[in-house]
Amino acid sequence: MRALWGISDFVRALQRELRFGDLSRGSLRLLRLEWRNESVACDWLARPADTWDLDLARQVREANEAEQALRDAMAIRQMLFSALPGLDAAALRAFRQSAGGAHDLIIVGAANRGDFIPRKVSSTAMRAKLAGFQFWLQDGALEAMPSEECAMSF
Repeated sequence: MRALWGISDFVRALQRELRFGDLSRGSLRLLRLEWRNESVACDWLARPADTWDLDLARQVREANEAEQALRDAMAIRQMLFSALPGLDAAALRAFRQSAGGAHDLIIVGAANRGDFIPRKVSSTAMRAKLAGFQFWLQDGALEAMPSEECAMSF
């Protein structure tokens, strides 16, 4: 029963704390949360670029969107381990809404509770890599991952 309470705490925290981002006022959308024994799989739809960024250069807008997505991924990882004390591992995936309405995989993560993440790393992308996330950054923008990454399971 405690695990179910932890999951509900995680969902409420996600709605409360990640309602708005630092670089985007768009909201995250939880796509899937699957719990098995001591592991969790969590998929979400990343925030779109902020409407106020429409006048910015495309490269700046995409860099802001990537920065926000990486910050959100690390925050979700932290929230899961905080809300579920018995959780040992998490499979995390972030998707982006594509122009055709499909979802493109942009971030994949395999996290373990005991992973050490140094706090003095100033680059958000490097902290995300050290936290167990995989992604492709091209000129500051997150690129879609190859389709074989989409089949990742836990």
